[in-house]
Amino acid sequence: MITLDGVRKDYTSEVRIGPVDLAIPAGGITALIGPNGAGKSTLLTLIGRLLGLDAGTIEIAGYDVARTRSKDLAKVVSVLRQENHFITRLTVRQLVAFGRFPHSKGRLTAVDEEMISQAIDFFELADLEGRYLDELSGGQRQRAYVAMVLCQDTEFVLLDEPLNNLDMRHSVQMMKHLHRAAAELGRTIVIVLHDVNFASHYADYICAVKDGAVVEFGPCAQVMTAPVLTEVFDTPVQVIDGPNGPLAVYY
Repeated sequence: MITLDGVRKDYTSEVRIGPVDLAIPAGGITALIGPNGAGKSTLLTLIGRLLGLDAGTIEIAGYDVARTRSKDLAKVVSVLRQENHFITRLTVRQLVAFGRFPHSKGRLTAVDEEMISQAIDFFELADLEGRYLDELSGGQRQRAYVAMVLCQDTEFVLLDEPLNNLDMRHSVQMMKHLHRAAAELGRTIVIVLHDVNFASHYADYICAVKDGAVVEFGPCAQVMTAPVLTEVFDTPVQVIDGPNGPLAVYY
């Protein structure tokens, strides 16, 4: 479980995140949704200790994020930020191997190599593992980055807008891979998404954020309602019954 207790991040006297109290269950996919500037990515980076707190505490599986040593925390939670700045003359396999650094400290063992191969196979990258990143399509490159995070072999995985710049086909493929990772590998995935219908279809829980505060959190059906989405996005939203759950329609 990930718990946030009185979490706050101040930017100015008028702009802040929180205070936020939240308990994200272990297992499955939790999607953070909300308008631009709502604080979704900030919450994710606070959970992953990529940004310091101004108040409150965050615990992941009982580990105090602010007090746990980095080398220990890196074996519990892995993070993929929205901005990826790896040099392009890395092959897919070399990139994915970075995920083993908390375990290998750069000296890959046979076990590490096997974990790298498993992550590559899981994201269907075996035919591309010798290719350089700048030779890949955007969708292929994004799968490689997520494979790197999966290769870190942590129970908790934080992903900041992994569908960014992906077309619909590649977005669907990515979400199917993540759903499998949660279901088959027992990972707890927290993901920032812009498309609420992707959240409804693939996530187990949704956390709706607006103006740095949590408006609603719970199973998809609890959050995917017209009143909640209309309040969160400041625009009229209708929710209809789709073939695989509720769908939001904007008008």
